[in-house]
Amino acid sequence: MDAMEASRGTRPVRERRHGVGRHGVRRAALLCALAALAAAAVPASAARAPAAPDPLVVVDCFDKPQVRPEEYLLACGDGNNRLVGLRWESWGPGTATATGTDMVNDCRPYCAAGHFRAYPVTVTLSKPQTWPEHPDVRRFTTIRLLYTGAAPHPVPKDVTYKLVY
Repeated sequence: MDAMEASRGTRPVRERRHGVGRHGVRRAALLCALAALAAAAVPASAARAPAAPDPLVVVDCFDKPQVRPEEYLLACGDGNNRLVGLRWESWGPGTATATGTDMVNDCRPYCAAGHFRAYPVTVTLSKPQTWPEHPDVRRFTTIRLLYTGAAPHPVPKDVTYKLVY
């Protein structure tokens, strides 16, 4: 008999190897049963999370939905106009606003030999509508560019375009 058995009488003492004794197992089982009863008592309508609104996106040239993109290609055909460094201040449900830079190719003497010029801009997306290809998604259909410095010639300082993709 070792020292532990001698101090407790003739019955050997079992050491808890996993930190849970007989009473701990019963307590855990009782807590699980109480949690199950509580969950069953909650009405199903209260247990559901509120439905999220339809996703709101801007669709890019490649027909891909984007949320708060850092870049956005405006000239899909030749890539000569791109918004970069977009920092979104707001996003939805009716509008989204960002600041960034419009990189525009000056196409002088022609586009392949032209140089990209940077124009600081505030971008506002608006007029969300259901995306016909994905009826469970809404997409912005209008983009407004407000140039905070000079605007690329011959574009006005405040211009709005319809997004067709």
